[in-house]
Amino acid sequence: MAHDTFSVGDLTAVIGDNAAHEKHRAGYNGLWSLRHRTGTRSLFVPAIAGLNLEHIFNGDDTPDREVFFEPRNAPMTFRKLSDTSAELHQPPTPTFHLESWTKFELKAPHYIDMTFTCMPTQHVFHRDWIGLFWASYINAPQDKSIYFRGGWPGREAVWSQLCTQEHNDESTVLHVNDTKNLEFENGRDTLFKSFSRLRFHEPFYYGRFEKHVWAIMFDRPEEVRFAHSPSGGGTNKAFDTTNPAWDFQWIIPKYEVAKKYTLKIRALFRETCSRSEIQREFERWTPEK
Repeated sequence: MAHDTFSVGDLTAVIGDNAAHEKHRAGYNGLWSLRHRTGTRSLFVPAIAGLNLEHIFNGDDTPDREVFFEPRNAPMTFRKLSDTSAELHQPPTPTFHLESWTKFELKAPHYIDMTFTCMPTQHVFHRDWIGLFWASYINAPQDKSIYFRGGWPGREAVWSQLCTQEHNDESTVLHVNDTKNLEFENGRDTLFKSFSRLRFHEPFYYGRFEKHVWAIMFDRPEEVRFAHSPSGGGTNKAFDTTNPAWDFQWIIPKYEVAKKYTLKIRALFRETCSRSEIQREFERWTPEK
């Protein structure tokens, strides 16, 4: 089996690997669908996915599309762990030789905890860091923006808004203390090579969808980067607009071969609430050690 459906609290999620199934396209892993009890449709574009592991990168130009989207194309397997959890496993990939395990666990009333663990198996990240990228293709929200606490460098953190004007244009927001100067070859334009002048202070962001809020928070603030595209999920003819991508990256510095690295994430999908309540959701979250 390549996927299964999980219903916990207010949420119903379909979790799956890279396989195609009915209207779902091959290559899009993670949350194939996510619906709230009081919503009318999936948060994510039906043919694709959310929390989709999309890119592994090391600073080299990757004109080959299969390499650029290697996590989509390399073999991946789905395993149901319980009535509330599942795991995706990807053996060492053909180009970057990175093995990974992604565990999803739904928790009432509206949480999805994600634990991503990876292990480099060869010295192919020759700039001494590993880059990973996840995409969430949002199903034609009226407001395409993401919101976070941060702002201009050197200023006090305030609630800030990012809605990029074009794909690959000032797309990536770094933590205020992220001083890594990553080198990239010239070539293909990407979200992860185009930087916003904004910086975030606290490692979470949210967006609005129908009468709901999607928020995502991270346990490694100085290694995580937010990313945004106004049209990453393509055009939505039914709503006469585009599907934005609310994305993120993880940069693992000074890696070692055969060592495991873990990123913990909490996502929530709940009825609309105040910003202060979203802040409290983040402050209440204690990632499991």
